Amino acid sequence: MFPLLIGVAIHDRLRVSFQLSLSLTTMLICRTSPLPRLRKGAIKVKRKMEIAIQKLNQSGRVLVLTGAGISAESGVPTFRGGGGTSVWRGMPFEQLSSKQMVDSNLPLVWEWFDYRRSVVSECQPNAAHQALATFEWNNRFEDFKLVTQNVDGLHAAAGSTGVVELHGSIWRARCLKCEARRDMRTVPAGERPPLCLKCGNVMRPDVVLFGENLPSDAFEDAGLHAKDCDVCIVVGTSALVQPAAFLPEFARAAGAFVIEVNPEETVFSGKCDLSLRGRAGEILPQILRSTHKNKFHVNSAVP
Repeated sequence: MFPLLIGVAIHDRLRVSFQLSLSLTTMLICRTSPLPRLRKGAIKVKRKMEIAIQKLNQSGRVLVLTGAGISAESGVPTFRGGGGTSVWRGMPFEQLSSKQMVDSNLPLVWEWFDYRRSVVSECQPNAAHQALATFEWNNRFEDFKLVTQNVDGLHAAAGSTGVVELHGSIWRARCLKCEARRDMRTVPAGERPPLCLKCGNVMRPDVVLFGENLPSDAFEDAGLHAKDCDVCIVVGTSALVQPAAFLPEFARAAGAFVIEVNPEETVFSGKCDLSLRGRAGEILPQILRSTHKNKFHVNSAVP
């Protein structure tokens, strides 16, 4: 059943994606003994941190998947409920951020995304964003890949490079005709919808909207790193949104040690090797201090 899900999630016309699916299928069938799993609830918090640090110190390839929870610690609304953020001008978030709305009322979509950018622009990367950027800068690992479901750009603002943005970015526009991009920071406020500098056509927000699939190249890139990683860290997400939720599953099937960082238990917690309860802005800097001694300084205060 699991290999079939992979085939659905990754565009079957891409050869590399097919090889990923085939590789994972082979591993699932041929593995003769399951990886040892730690007993849930039997390890104290301090011991859990020690295990996480030990696993990272023994690893060469690390994949991190982040979700809305990490940005919520910076004050970014989830726009999915609470605080009036799920409704704007009397319209629900899911309707405003939909492919149907782009087709029927593109100017309104841009008003909505201009508002979202104004909210996000008041937020700063927190200690968790900074810690993940430092993991990359220190070149501690043979391969470190950061994948995010967030569209706020806070990972890049913290200094992370090469971030796989599965759902795009609210700071970019994409041409409806030729798919060229523009940085919205360079587009005059009065130019709505923005015009493509390459072909002159109108542009839309470069994000994955309701009713759309993830970009196949972004998911393929993330999937290949998931297949090859030694440790997968899932931060601030319940791993329910598909197909992003497949990534830790890919990693686990390939033998990776999966660590969850979340203030609350999630439906994914039972599938992880280790669950660390707490704010990402507190836990990730602690891990960083122990895996990169005397090489950095991270302010652990969370806005």
